Amino acid sequence: MAIAKIRLFVEHPLGEGQTIPLTRDQAQYLFGVMRLNAGDPVLLFNGQDGEWRATVAEANKRGGLLKADEQTAPQKNPPDLWLLFAPIKKARTDFIVEKAAEMGAARILPVQTDFTNAERIRQDRLQAHAVEAAEQCGGTFVPEVTGLHKLSELLADWPPDRHLMFCDEALAGGSSALPGGLAGNPWAILIGPEGGFSEPERSRLAAHPSSHPIALGPRILRADTAAVAALTVWQQALGDWTC
Repeated sequence: MAIAKIRLFVEHPLGEGQTIPLTRDQAQYLFGVMRLNAGDPVLLFNGQDGEWRATVAEANKRGGLLKADEQTAPQKNPPDLWLLFAPIKKARTDFIVEKAAEMGAARILPVQTDFTNAERIRQDRLQAHAVEAAEQCGGTFVPEVTGLHKLSELLADWPPDRHLMFCDEALAGGSSALPGGLAGNPWAILIGPEGGFSEPERSRLAAHPSSHPIALGPRILRADTAAVAALTVWQQALGDWTC
């Protein structure tokens, strides 16, 4: 049996014998770029039905069909973890979204803080980066990337059962320990912008009933580095890396 070297996210039900129509972009990628032909294998996932091995049934650069043959991995969803971050330069924002998808964030929320430079984002482009990251890392889940939210509005309507890991650069050198006994609870991680949080934001976050202010080591990290560090700290303490 030929080894499938390509993983593809599809927005279509998956099951034994199910046929999956391809979009024009997917067909162009599979048959124009990767040079697949009828009979070649592809791995598919849709975020709900696990991973499936499929075979190219019809190959056409404008479309085509795949046929699902057998499930190769069960559906595995990440912990109930949100990542909130202030958008930065384009390539570094892309990096944050990609790494959050790889490292097990269930939802990614760009936020506008007092010192956020970006006033808009390309949500569709960032969502595409999340899909691509899931395809590359072997995951079966793609996190939603939301539109840009004002941090103040999110905090005003914050779910009372969701804990907030507030990564405060002013605490550099302090404790990075998270409270024990809270694994399995809904959580969010908040990373600030390049200029840090404003004093009013820091005061509000420190006093928020769901907030857990922590440091990310002895040095102040770049925003994109901080996102990866924070996800690592949380996953090691409370996430699915502890299994």
